[in-house]
Amino acid sequence: MFSELVLKNRSYRRFDQKQPIPRETLVDLVKLARISPSPSNLQGLKFWLVSEEAECEAIFQNLKFAGYLKTWGGPSGGEKPTGYIIILGDTEIKPTFEVDAGIAAQTMLLGAVDKGYGGCMLKSFKRDGLQQLKALPHNLEIVLVIALGKPVETCVIDEFDPEKGIEYYRDQNDVHHVPKRSMDELIVK
Repeated sequence: MFSELVLKNRSYRRFDQKQPIPRETLVDLVKLARISPSPSNLQGLKFWLVSEEAECEAIFQNLKFAGYLKTWGGPSGGEKPTGYIIILGDTEIKPTFEVDAGIAAQTMLLGAVDKGYGGCMLKSFKRDGLQQLKALPHNLEIVLVIALGKPVETCVIDEFDPEKGIEYYRDQNDVHHVPKRSMDELIVK
């Protein structure tokens, strides 16, 4: 059922590095993005696929995970992503890419969950560091990074509590909790 797929599509930040995501799977996910809607059908996105261990580590060094978890430095050894899809915007096709990137990223993440993987959209990265890793043409702008792999963490949705706020957190059992606003708050009457 589609709603179950959406529910399983959490922002996973810890993965089993012993179960790498194959490059072919990354290609399959980009195939989904390719056929997704694109504003004005301009199709201004390109995709940089990373699945080799050394390149994954180089990408990882240029990312920031889970800004709300102030004392957590990100995934440790053995729990880092095993693949990345870096979404690039082609400025020769269009000047902005946020809508395109959001549609593509969500579609690819749903596809990843359907295949037994999980991931996280990252907008917090060292742009210069990533650009140094790949000789990107001047017209390709890094828009979003999708970290992927076999999740090794539990993520649950909690009801939003105004006293606690919207920040996600980890409990004493390392379960990742994500507060969500109620339907009554979301629907304008």
